[in-house]
Amino acid sequence: MKDALTDSYGRAIRDLRVSLTDRCNFRCFYCLPHGEPPMSPKSQTLSYEEIERACEIFVSLGVEKIRLTGGEPMLRRDLDVLVGKLAPLKAQGLRDLALTTNGYFLPDQAQTLKDAGLDRVTVSLDSLRRETFDRMTGVDALDKVLKGIAAAKLAGLTPIKINAVVVRGYNEGEVADFAAFAREHGVMMRFIEFMPLDSGHDWSRDAVVSGREIRERIEERFALVPARVRRGAETSSRWLFADGAPGEIGIIAPVTEAFCGACSRIRLTADGQIRTCLFSTVEHSLRDVLRGNSSRAEVIEYIEGVVLKKEPRHFIDDPGFRQPARTMSFIGG
Repeated sequence: MKDALTDSYGRAIRDLRVSLTDRCNFRCFYCLPHGEPPMSPKSQTLSYEEIERACEIFVSLGVEKIRLTGGEPMLRRDLDVLVGKLAPLKAQGLRDLALTTNGYFLPDQAQTLKDAGLDRVTVSLDSLRRETFDRMTGVDALDKVLKGIAAAKLAGLTPIKINAVVVRGYNEGEVADFAAFAREHGVMMRFIEFMPLDSGHDWSRDAVVSGREIRERIEERFALVPARVRRGAETSSRWLFADGAPGEIGIIAPVTEAFCGACSRIRLTADGQIRTCLFSTVEHSLRDVLRGNSSRAEVIEYIEGVVLKKEPRHFIDDPGFRQPARTMSFIGG
């Protein structure tokens, strides 16, 4: 294992999230309830060549996982070309090349992305009920997303993770149904607490369904046992079905059970800004460094300096907490 980038709190940075675009074809209320966000100018968006250069340097510094995100990353043209540029990094220490998507375009592109070198996908699926799905995402596309999950499974983009943001008054009553979906399809179902990253800044703690409540709702129907894996820097606590059924449950509880102490992640936005935390209020322009005729050594020095500024934790529970100006569609979950 390579020596890793390390922040000032001794946390090794092994996980890079790269946002490819600010655009999205969904309008999830917890992210983009007020229409199209102001887009980053095309001239400021990182090219595939710039992303490739940045990722190669991050991998040389010990990053082992790269996740392509958005916005909706599959809105970026010729995504398979970028995947093909990044896949060779597996020979240099990259262990996992993944994509987070709303699944809408997967039916047509899953096999192409697999052939280009993508390892797996995470698909956002906030409801199994058509009306609730439409209410949460702003589009009537549940059937398309389910077909996308099936296409990803057929293409071998596994293990498939399914993300559901659980929000009181919307989909908390479906938690056990999602667990049944995981059992039926053999996928990793991950439940995420509602976080203050919406464009309307309408987040309320009252709408947060805690990780504990999520687990209790599942266990009303299915007995769970802890997965025998070391959590380490993973965001989710993992559970298996006690009867040995296929599938897995993950619970990501950043609001009620913060896991910042083991955080190994750093983010690169579509317009080339390094974010050291989802809830950072400061960004660092790697784009300017990449475009400033900087040498490889200078880029590395800049990245190492930014990592040392990584926050000790998020500050959601602090009285003076300020929601980031940019929403999840800009940050790249």
